[in-house]
Amino acid sequence: MKIFLIGLPGCGKSTLGKQLAEKLTVTFFDLDAEIEKSIGLPVKAIFKRYGESFFRKEESESLQRLSEGPASFVMATGGGTPVFFDNMNYMNKKGVTIFLDVPATEIANRILKTALEERPLFAGVHPEELKDQIEFLRSQRIPFYRQAQVTLTGEVIPLDEIVKAIN
Repeated sequence: MKIFLIGLPGCGKSTLGKQLAEKLTVTFFDLDAEIEKSIGLPVKAIFKRYGESFFRKEESESLQRLSEGPASFVMATGGGTPVFFDNMNYMNKKGVTIFLDVPATEIANRILKTALEERPLFAGVHPEELKDQIEFLRSQRIPFYRQAQVTLTGEVIPLDEIVKAIN
């Protein structure tokens, strides 16, 4: 089984993805980390040097390359992955898509505990404007996220809830 975790930056895709892969004893892929390995630069440097459109093309190609084999895996996609190049449709055909729908306030609190400059879409955003920026991003992406086969909502989404949803 191929499981794709989707949602806004900071919703827990990577954290829960690692835990889920471990529980299911399958490979875990963090799509952003795979792109960083492939290009040899951190995501923020890829955005700065080559721009978002270059990154999105690499993201789509990496998604397809990693998904082609028969092996089961859990993948934490980037927050924008479902929005570009018909990636959402592709993921729905290849496996199970799970939208981790965490409220903007909770995401803002989580992101404020990290370095904002490490997140290209939030670099330069004033901390007091972060929640509004997240809500704006959500409003743009929600039509894609809603195409997920499973939606789990809450400030904290327990691993057991994800396991139940896929069984």
